[in-house]
Amino acid sequence: MLPATRRPPGRPVPACLCRTLLTWLLFVLLLTPALAQRLVPSPPTEQQKIDYLIATIATIATLHGASFIRNGSAYDGAQAAAHMRLKLRFAGSRVKTADDFIVYCATSSSVSGARYSIRFADGHSIDAATFLRGRLAVFRPPGPGTSVRP
Repeated sequence: MLPATRRPPGRPVPACLCRTLLTWLLFVLLLTPALAQRLVPSPPTEQQKIDYLIATIATIATLHGASFIRNGSAYDGAQAAAHMRLKLRFAGSRVKTADDFIVYCATSSSVSGARYSIRFADGHSIDAATFLRGRLAVFRPPGPGTSVRP
């Protein structure tokens, strides 16, 4: 076994060791913001929120047999989501936020003015806008590589 070598006091640190330490320090300083950005989740985009609301409507039947009520008729989740996407396309640039989506696409019929609602299997109903605002309040953005789920 080799004896441990110690640098005598007053002897300068080799230049290559200083460069190596400075290189590692610079590397760590440059890497820190990238790591911090990955660890802190970014707030959801408005499009992610709108997609989430449409996905919530699309899976409405999983809420104990709930159905979407439009103009007095019951629709399943797929039909209701397709209708919301159509209204979103027609709304165009008016819809900039998830709240705009609720106001312009998910509150009431633009033809009859009748309000949309969600009717549950036990018979009670809730206004669709109120239901979606409640869902939006608990929305968390998906992590990397995950899909949007209601």
